[in-house]
Amino acid sequence: MQVIPVIDLKAGIVVHARMGQRDRYRPIETPLSATSDPVDVTRGLMSLYPFKTLYVADLDAIERNGDNRAALARVKAAFPGLTLWVDNGIGSLNAAADFIETELGHLVLGSETQTGLDVVRHFSNDPRAVLSLDFRTDAFQGPPALLVDPTCWPRRVIAMTLARVGSGAGPDLERLRTIRDAAAKDTATSRQVYAAGGIRDAADLATLQQLGIAGALVASCLHDGRLRGEEIAKLHMRP
Repeated sequence: MQVIPVIDLKAGIVVHARMGQRDRYRPIETPLSATSDPVDVTRGLMSLYPFKTLYVADLDAIERNGDNRAALARVKAAFPGLTLWVDNGIGSLNAAADFIETELGHLVLGSETQTGLDVVRHFSNDPRAVLSLDFRTDAFQGPPALLVDPTCWPRRVIAMTLARVGSGAGPDLERLRTIRDAAAKDTATSRQVYAAGGIRDAADLATLQQLGIAGALVASCLHDGRLRGEEIAKLHMRP
């Protein structure tokens, strides 16, 4: 079980994500960092556990209001051993290729910004690509064909339940089972499914691991202390 911390960037600082309501996000306040600067917040997260991967949502890029590449570069420079998974709202082939060439991180292709299957299919065998299947309430955000055609999915797939982000409501187990089963149908390719949204503590992560979920994106439970470094270490050691 891989635990991946999450930061959301807006105007160069880390904001507190809650239930996908991006207009209501405010600068994060956390005991892990004295400021909302992304380097400081990342350092605080790394003090809990030596994470190998950090998920970053560039909210300005997703909303077509600039981007946070300068902040990404600062985090990358401060933590060169950390792999960034970056969701920046890219939905075109040229933009995806350009970002990957920057080497700032692996590219998360969010379904909500895709207009078809072409971009996801093009990067389906690229180890630097991750697919996020985005849901608001029960509605899939993106081309319907993308959800039902796992043959075009890359090897890493996130099941993102936006309404549960920051809610403490627990992971969406039913949806995760559905996506896990869909990924397994394409026996020609081995895929890993990651959970995002609502994860509260180590007990939730253990449940996900029993379901065959490869990893989980977490944020609130790290900042409020419900998930501790020693618990993450135990999960990472389990097969």
